[in-house]
Amino acid sequence: MTAQDDSDKTDAGKHDASKNEEASLRQVARWRATAQLLVEALPFILSYDEKTVVVKYGGSAMGAKDGVGSVLPEHFAQDVVLMKQTGIHPVVVHGGGPQIDSMLKRLQITPQRIDGLRVTDAATMEVVEMVLTGSINKELVSSINMAGGRAVGLSGKDGNLIIAEKVIKTKTDPQTGETTTIDLGFVGEPKRVDAGVLRSVLNADLIPVIAPVGVGSKGETFNINADTVAGAVAGAVKAERLILLTDVEGVLDAEKKIIPRLTVSEARARIKDGTITGGMIPKIETAINAVEHGVKAAVILDGRVPHAVLLELFTEHGAGTLICADR
Repeated sequence: MTAQDDSDKTDAGKHDASKNEEASLRQVARWRATAQLLVEALPFILSYDEKTVVVKYGGSAMGAKDGVGSVLPEHFAQDVVLMKQTGIHPVVVHGGGPQIDSMLKRLQITPQRIDGLRVTDAATMEVVEMVLTGSINKELVSSINMAGGRAVGLSGKDGNLIIAEKVIKTKTDPQTGETTTIDLGFVGEPKRVDAGVLRSVLNADLIPVIAPVGVGSKGETFNINADTVAGAVAGAVKAERLILLTDVEGVLDAEKKIIPRLTVSEARARIKDGTITGGMIPKIETAINAVEHGVKAAVILDGRVPHAVLLELFTEHGAGTLICADR
């Protein structure tokens, strides 16, 4: 062995030692960053201890299998389980509009809509119930259980959890002023939510996952908007937060910048002046109704942001738009 060989070995040894030291420093930096995050989150974790949080997980948010523009079920499940492990009582309400349309197409049933509202005849209602209470609900329950939680699937029909009544819609002709009634079939809205059923599930240390299907006074099955169900459930259990996951950042102002906070009166004013339009209006109305029925605050979040729920609950800046009671 030559002197040059010894020198090369020495240099290689120094290089390996330097790389190991750099890797060790990076690891320590990651540990410190994690510790700092936990320290910052602790006050928020404590503030939600033993509180109930209702999360609406939308059909569009759960749609894409590759996670592009959506929240993968396993990622959402991890967030729900972490909420539970930090002392929160999560209640999940899910939608499934895109999945229902896909199944109707496979069964060669043409979806019908009037003014953007799904018409649910008897045949469509069978498909709606099958998809919502079957495949979607059980897949979400399984994802939460696989992530370490203990979830149980429910629909509004279980234990008469959600008593519903038929939605009556009317339309006025702007030319003649004549008003006609629009029959949407088996489309309903919550008339009463039995909070006792949910408390029994929560007291058993389980995570309820609710499909938005209700039962009528005569035993009819009704398809109900998932946002509406989430708001009604949140109001019934007097939740600390109602979180509506959607595919937009939140409420935007005239300059397309997100509005972080609105009171109920401010939200109504933004609807009246045209700042809040289109599909955001029913979400805001759901949030307002929940707050007026005892929910401390409702939040509209961009479900496409990874761990948006955790960012909202456990960080100072939160995420999305928060709707709260008038001061």
